Amino acid sequence: MEFKNPLLLWAGVIAGIIWAIDYWKIFQRAQLYFPLNQHKVSWWKNGLRIVLFLIGVVGWGYLSYSLMQPRKAQKFSPSSVEVNDIVLCIDVSRSMLAEDIRPNRLEVAKERIREFARLRPTDRISIVIFSEKVFTLLPLTTDPSLVDKVLSEISIGYLGSGTNIGDGLALSVARAVNSDTKNKVIVLLTDGVANVGTMTPMQAAEEAKKYGIKVYTIGLGTDEDAKIPVGNGIFGTQYQLIPGGSIDYKVLKEISDLTGGKFYPAKSEKALRDILDDIQKLEKTEIKVNHQVVYDEKYYSYLLMGVALIFGVEVLRRLLLKDVV
Repeated sequence: MEFKNPLLLWAGVIAGIIWAIDYWKIFQRAQLYFPLNQHKVSWWKNGLRIVLFLIGVVGWGYLSYSLMQPRKAQKFSPSSVEVNDIVLCIDVSRSMLAEDIRPNRLEVAKERIREFARLRPTDRISIVIFSEKVFTLLPLTTDPSLVDKVLSEISIGYLGSGTNIGDGLALSVARAVNSDTKNKVIVLLTDGVANVGTMTPMQAAEEAKKYGIKVYTIGLGTDEDAKIPVGNGIFGTQYQLIPGGSIDYKVLKEISDLTGGKFYPAKSEKALRDILDDIQKLEKTEIKVNHQVVYDEKYYSYLLMGVALIFGVEVLRRLLLKDVV
C-alpha cells in the first residue's frame, strides 16, 4: 500500500479533534440545572453518548485515512513516445565567419538550429562539430535547455583550420549507431569542401547507409564572393575574400542520395529556416516506455465508511441525545 498525499492525514486529525471538542461541549459555558427529576439524565444516555463518541472517532479515523489516498500499484502500462535520434553535425571552420549572410554564417546557423531543436522536445539530440579536428560537443540527450545552451556557445578556432567533413560525418554516425529508435537522422551543415581527414565524405556516407541512418545535407553560403574578418587595422576591420560558390554541392547531394536523406542549398537565412522546417516534418518512430503505473485506488471505501459513521453519529445525537449543535 502506498499513499498519494500522506500529509493530508493531519487535516483529518485536526478536523476530528474539533469535532470531539464540539461533541463534549468542552468550551461551552457552564449551565446550572435544578435537581428536578425531569432534568436528570438517565444512565443509558450517558452510555450511549460514550458509544456514539467512540463510533465517531472510528469514523474520523476512516476519513483521515482516506484523505491520504491509499492505493496499490497493479501494473505498468506501456506508453508510446514518438522520437527521433538526431545528430547535428556542424561545420565550425573559419569560413563560417563569412558575412555574406548577416551577421555571419555561423551565427545564423546557430540561431536557426536552436529554433529547430526547441521544436523537437521529445527527440534526442546530439551535437558534433568539425573543422580540421572533430569533436562531440553533446551526446544524445532529451534536455532541450542543455541543447539550447550548448548550441549558443559554439565558436570557431579551437579545432584547427580545414574542413574535415568525412571524419565529422563518421563521428556523427558513431553517435547514432547505438540508438534503439528506428529513425536515426544526421543533419550535416557545412559551407566548404572536404580538404583534411582520414575518411572521405563518401566513405562516411557508406557507413551511415550500412546502419540505416539518413543524412540531410545543407550547403550554407551564397554564390558571391564573401568576406571573412581577419583582424583590425588602422582603417578598421580587415577582411579576407573567399571565392563564392566554394561549397561542394555535388558531394553533399551524393551523401544525401546514398543515405535516403535530402540535399538543400541554403543561400539566405530564410532559406535555412525553410530547410529546417522541411526536415522538421521527418517521420517519427514510437518507442514504448514503462513509466505509467495503473493503480487500484483504495480510498473510496474508507471515505464512504467514514462519512457513513460520522453521519450516523450526528443523526443519533439529535434524535436520541437531543443534542443541539
